[in-house]
Amino acid sequence: MTGHELSHHDGGLVTADPLNSFAALVSVLLPQHPPHRGLTYPRKVCFAMPEPEHIGGLIGPTLARITAMDENHLDRWIARARALRGCSCPVRLTGETTRVDASTGELLSHYSTATEPGNELLMRCKNRRASRCPSCSEEYRADTYHLIKAGLVGGDKGVPTSVGLHPRAFVTLTAPSFGPVHRGPGKDGRTRVCHPRRSGAACFKYHRAEDPLIGQPLDPAAYDYVGHVLWHAYSGELWRRFTLYLRNHLASAAGLSRTAFSKRVRISYAKVAEFQTRGAVHFHAVIRLDGYTQDPNAWPPPPVWVGMDMLTAAVESAARTVSVTSPEVNGRSWTLSWGDQVDVRPIEDFGPDQALTDTAVAGYIAKYATKAAEDTGTLDRRIHDIDQVDMTQVRPHAGKLIYTCWRLGNARLYPQLEHLKLRTWAHMLGFRGHFSTKSRRYSTTLGKLRQVRADYAAGRPWDTETFTPLVIQEAEDSTLTLTNWHYLGQGLTQGELALASMVAGMGRPTETAEVSR
Repeated sequence: MTGHELSHHDGGLVTADPLNSFAALVSVLLPQHPPHRGLTYPRKVCFAMPEPEHIGGLIGPTLARITAMDENHLDRWIARARALRGCSCPVRLTGETTRVDASTGELLSHYSTATEPGNELLMRCKNRRASRCPSCSEEYRADTYHLIKAGLVGGDKGVPTSVGLHPRAFVTLTAPSFGPVHRGPGKDGRTRVCHPRRSGAACFKYHRAEDPLIGQPLDPAAYDYVGHVLWHAYSGELWRRFTLYLRNHLASAAGLSRTAFSKRVRISYAKVAEFQTRGAVHFHAVIRLDGYTQDPNAWPPPPVWVGMDMLTAAVESAARTVSVTSPEVNGRSWTLSWGDQVDVRPIEDFGPDQALTDTAVAGYIAKYATKAAEDTGTLDRRIHDIDQVDMTQVRPHAGKLIYTCWRLGNARLYPQLEHLKLRTWAHMLGFRGHFSTKSRRYSTTLGKLRQVRADYAAGRPWDTETFTPLVIQEAEDSTLTLTNWHYLGQGLTQGELALASMVAGMGRPTETAEVSR
C-alpha cells in the first residue's frame, strides 16, 4: 500500500486518503505509554459517531490496543471493519471452528480468533431495527422486499412468473378503538379539525404532521389502557385465527368442506406489523390463492372458480367474525377483535400490466419490517427494571402503556396473565408477535437469501432461475464440525467507531458508505 498523507487544518487532523496505509497515522497518534491489556467490553455499547474535534484523541488509544501484539493486526482489523459493511453495533466473539473428515479424521480446515486483533471476531449484529443499526436494518428491509416481490410477480427466487396471474389481495387489518386520540392531517396531507364534538372529549385544533399531540388520547383517564395492552398481547392469536377462518369462509363460498377445499386451493400470504401513532399495531398483508400440489417446487394456478371477488368477500367476513376472549382482569374480560377499518384491495387495482405497481406494494410492506414501537415514542430495547428507565424520554401515552404492561405482568397479582410475559414485552407495549411472517409456500425464505449472500461471498454463486447452488457441496454427514465460541459483548468503542468510519464508512448513512466503496 502507498503512503498516507496527513495535514493539519484548523487544529484538527485531516486524512487525505483514509483508505491507504496507516503507518503515518500510527506514528502521530500512538501514545507513548503501554496500552491497557485488560480491556473488557460491556454487553452492549453502541455509540453515536463522535465529534470531529475529538476523533484524534480517540483513535490513538484504539490504535495502540489493536497493534499491541502485532503491528500487522491493523491491516487485519481494517479488513474486518470493512467486512462489517457499516454495522454500528457488531457482536464480539472469541473461539474456533474445526472441520474434519468424519470417516478419515483428516483436518479439512481450522479457524481461530487467536490470530485476530484482540483475539476476537466482529460479526454484523443483523438487527432489523433501524433505530439500533441502520446498515443491518437496511439489509433486512431489502431481503424482505425481495421476498415479498418474488411472491407477487414471480420470475425470481425460484418462483415462476405465473403467480402474478393468481388472485392476490392487499389487506390491512387494524386495531379497534380504545378511546379517541388527537388526529393529524388526512391522507391527502391537508390539516383538519381534530375532534369537533359538542359533548365528551373534544379538540378543535388543526394539528400539523409534526405535532407531538397526534396519537395522544383526548381523555387519558377514560382511555382503555388495559384493553389496549391485552389486544396487543393477543394480536398474534387473532391473526392465526383469521387465517383459519379465511380458509373456512372460502370453503363455504365454494360449497365445499374444509378438507375438500384444502385439496384444491392453497392460501399463501406474507404480512408485516406496523405501529400507528396511537401506539396500536395494525397488519399489512399480501394474500394469494394458489392451486394445491405436493410438489415443493411448483406454484400451480387455483381452479377457475376461484376469483378475486370470492377472496375479497372471504377476507372481509373472516376479519369481522374472528375474536379472542381475554382472561378476567379485576372482574372483567375483553372480547378482542379487529377494528372497523378492514381494507381489502385487489392487487390489480394498483394498475394492470405495470411492474412498478407490484414493486410499490412490495416496497410499502417491506419498509415497515424495520420499524417498531420506538417510532411511537417508546423504547427500542427490553426493560429489566422499570425504576431504572428514564420515562422523560418516552411520550406520556406510551409511558402509560409501558406501566400498564409492567403492572399486568406482575405474576403474583395477575397469575392468569403470566403466559403473556407482559414485562418482557413492555417496551413493545405488550405486542409479542413477529413483525414479519409468511406462509411456507409464499416464496423463498430469509434464511435462503442470507445463504445466497454468504455463498456468493465465499465464491459459490447460485442459479438465478432455480434459486439453487451451482456448486454441490460435500455431504454434511461426511464432515464433522467442531466449534467452541464465546460471546464477549456487543458494540464498538468510540475510538473504534471513529477509526472504522475513516476506513469503511461506518457512522455515515448507508447510501454514502456504499458510494465510497
